[in-house]
Amino acid sequence: MKDKRIVLCFFLALYSIFSCQTSENKEVDLKSVKPNIIFILADDLGYGDLGITGQTKIATPNLDKLAKEGMLFTNHYTGTTVCAPSRSALMTGLHTGHTPVRGNFEVIPEGQYPLPDTLNTLPKALKNAGYATGAFGKWGLGFVGTSGDPNNQGFDQFFGYNCQRYAHRYYPEYLWENSQKVYLDGNDWTNKMTYAPEIIHVESLKFIENNKDHPFFMFVPMVIPHAELAVAEDEVFQKYRKMFGDEKEHIAPPGGDYGPDMKIPGYQSVKYPRATYAAMVENLDRHVGEIIEKLEKLGIRENTIIVFASDNGPHQEGGNDPDFFNSNGIYRGYKRDLYEGGIKTSLIANWPNKIQAGSVSDHISAFWDLMPTFVELAGEKINDEIDGISFVPTLLGNSDQTRHNYLYWEFVEQGGKQAIRKGEWKAVRLNLKKEVDAPIELYNLSVDPGESNNLATQYPDILLEMEKLFQEAHIPNPVFKLFE
Repeated sequence: MKDKRIVLCFFLALYSIFSCQTSENKEVDLKSVKPNIIFILADDLGYGDLGITGQTKIATPNLDKLAKEGMLFTNHYTGTTVCAPSRSALMTGLHTGHTPVRGNFEVIPEGQYPLPDTLNTLPKALKNAGYATGAFGKWGLGFVGTSGDPNNQGFDQFFGYNCQRYAHRYYPEYLWENSQKVYLDGNDWTNKMTYAPEIIHVESLKFIENNKDHPFFMFVPMVIPHAELAVAEDEVFQKYRKMFGDEKEHIAPPGGDYGPDMKIPGYQSVKYPRATYAAMVENLDRHVGEIIEKLEKLGIRENTIIVFASDNGPHQEGGNDPDFFNSNGIYRGYKRDLYEGGIKTSLIANWPNKIQAGSVSDHISAFWDLMPTFVELAGEKINDEIDGISFVPTLLGNSDQTRHNYLYWEFVEQGGKQAIRKGEWKAVRLNLKKEVDAPIELYNLSVDPGESNNLATQYPDILLEMEKLFQEAHIPNPVFKLFE
């Protein structure tokens, strides 16, 4: 009996030590830690395009491992359903009823409608917190020299596509390094030699190397796997070529193919679109793995939080076939829809010994939450009025997480659309430019995540509440008009 008591005491002591260590992990002194923050943003990657969320045709081992060794969010949403406004919500902490950029407003010959210089933004806030800041990939929130120039929005260094229209092309004539053009060997809009995503990736690794001795924020808005479909025909491509067999070739419309008649916003022809898309996603996964490898080699992995998401749902342009890959999983809709398939993203957060490995969170969150979350991780607070709510408590396993009353999205293109999620309920309105009081569709996501059963006529009280929330959430914008 005495021996049993000794053994029991021994295990209780071990449990006590383990519990204290776990508690200490949760009570992180963020002001003293100041972790490096890396946010990797895929372009048009569907919720179901990762192995961890059910993908069976494409290998994503690095992202799957990142999720298994960190936290997977199952109820995280993008800023909205297309590129620029989704990024605007991310950068400003404001949902698309409030954020200044609410659509893809193109500027000729290059660039998009700029973010104003009057707002605090995520990179500005982190720079003020003492972080080196860099962005590598696609910007789309203001051309060089405007208020929306990434250097004017808090980034010390930018390398990539300033214009999202130019980012349709994987073999551009040039990229931008801050305000300077960097011409790519062998690329002249006719000849294709230098694959831009690889060049951008190399620069992101250099940024990590150059800033390894002090806190940094690295934003990696990848262009992959946005159409056009293009990839090197290497062993990865050949693997999928063999796996999928013969395919229907995608023939680009006039101006799509590289050559004297090429139009920059178009997409090229592609002989094996499925194999190409799969290889692009696997290459994206490889880039994530190489970022992790660089951190480990430099000895800074444990003090770096990596967050991964996509900017909106899967696209159907350029020959892509999201239905073949089940890219939106069980969800209805694609890019440009405000149904779940257009705005839901698989958010992964990984911070060794701080975020519990193998954890899954159903916390309801969105892109506008990332700004306050990252700023809190930097040991600071945001004093501006924003829509975002930090989910640091969820990341660190604490129970005192503040929750949203509701999430709101609007999309000013395709006739004008609105959506709200409030708890288990989701409301969607379409064709608002033609009909200001367009009917509301109502879905119960807890039993109908695919939004197939419109319950609007059965719950008039909830419908009335949603109608009031639509009015409350939308502040008119003279440039991006939701209603005509």
